[in-house]
Amino acid sequence: MATNIDNLSPKAVWSIFKQICDIPHPSKYEIKLREHIQFLCDERGLKTRIDSIGNLIVSKQATKGMENRQCVALQGHIDMVPQKNADSVHNFEIDPISTYVDGEWLKAKGTTLGSDNGIGVAAGIAIMLADDIPHGPIELLCTIEEETSMKGAFGLKPGYLNAEILMNLDTEDEGELYVGCAGGADIVAKLPIERVPTPLNHTAYEISVTGLLGGHSGLDIHKGRGNANQIVNRFLVSYAETLGIRVAKFNGGTLRNAIPRESFTLITLNKNKETEFLAAISSFEKLIISEYGKTEANVSIKSIAVEIPKNVICLAIQKKVQLAVAACISAPLRMSDQFEGIVETSNNLGIVRSYDDHIEIVSLTRSLVNSARDFTSQLIAGTFELIGAQTEITGVYPGWKPNPDSAILTTMVNGYKELYGKKPEVKVIHAGLECGLLGEPYPQMDMISFGPTIRGAHSPDERCHIPSVQKFWDYLLYSLANVPVK
Repeated sequence: MATNIDNLSPKAVWSIFKQICDIPHPSKYEIKLREHIQFLCDERGLKTRIDSIGNLIVSKQATKGMENRQCVALQGHIDMVPQKNADSVHNFEIDPISTYVDGEWLKAKGTTLGSDNGIGVAAGIAIMLADDIPHGPIELLCTIEEETSMKGAFGLKPGYLNAEILMNLDTEDEGELYVGCAGGADIVAKLPIERVPTPLNHTAYEISVTGLLGGHSGLDIHKGRGNANQIVNRFLVSYAETLGIRVAKFNGGTLRNAIPRESFTLITLNKNKETEFLAAISSFEKLIISEYGKTEANVSIKSIAVEIPKNVICLAIQKKVQLAVAACISAPLRMSDQFEGIVETSNNLGIVRSYDDHIEIVSLTRSLVNSARDFTSQLIAGTFELIGAQTEITGVYPGWKPNPDSAILTTMVNGYKELYGKKPEVKVIHAGLECGLLGEPYPQMDMISFGPTIRGAHSPDERCHIPSVQKFWDYLLYSLANVPVK
């Protein structure tokens, strides 16, 4: 196995992925990467354009003899999730992603890798730039802000694409074809707060919950991983009253679509309770370790003495918040009846953060069933409305309903069997692929989603399985060469 990304195969894909890593592109900061992709395609004489929302569309004519094939759109999103370890100084807005090879895996140093969806995008670009790959009429659609709001997919209008088939290159298990996905909704709760002077004779500590696995709020929600927001508020529910703990600041989680792996809570308490408090932290850490067992082998709950804040959140609001956060559902609510082993409906309590005058709590509800998505998001909103928060349900997007008569599905199932001697698994995914949204302005488009193997997406543990990229690439080339005729 090569030890440098420049020496990995297929070279056409990895060389472009390295360029993607070199250009910062967290959500909302994709313009430089989009400009670079457009430049590469313009140099090859391809037709490029930016739509009204900021998506890039590139068009390429069929290779000789393939003019009668259906037009295919290769689609991926060009933003990445910006997550890093607590000790990392990486700035996602200006620093490149630093990668390294670890056996059969490509990883990043202390940050997310961006293989979600950088590898799929790199493969799409490589197809557009190549002059020796047979294909029919082809388009490349690079969408923006998928990881935060699906803005690009939401904003795509009719008339920009000519494609009859869409290949979404954004799933994370080689050998699997996805034909449906969950829809979702963001629930934002804002609770006005009052602050009061820090009580006399108090000392201050920061309670940290770290070392959790975190992960993708859809793909990993059923794995029983700890939620840092709930763990720290569980501690407060158990000990705040008896120890007289006052909270000055909540700071847990960073993204609504990532299971929160860390939280940092600034608290104060009377100096004569310090010994009891430190013993409680130690006891609580052991309790959490015993409950989560091997699932969260590296969880750490610590307290560090810090400077005393000038004020704390008033006690009545503190109690409401700690109870509501601890009680909020952040797990699967129901498994699918139609697809064995697949979560139907879930919620992720992603962010709990206090400001000078309010506390913001952000969740992401997902479901394969739109009505269940709507009810669950109302349920989560209601949890926080009961404590006086103003709530808003935003970013609602539909699921992608499977099409059992899909011609491209038949082609690709047969193709995988021909290439690798077995059928691929045909699945739906408990995650928000853009296909559901892209299908609304293009309802006749036949859609399928596939990709290489990626693990730990949305966390600094993200890694891409190098051999699977070669299989993904070979399969993509075969599929393009065998697209159905018009």
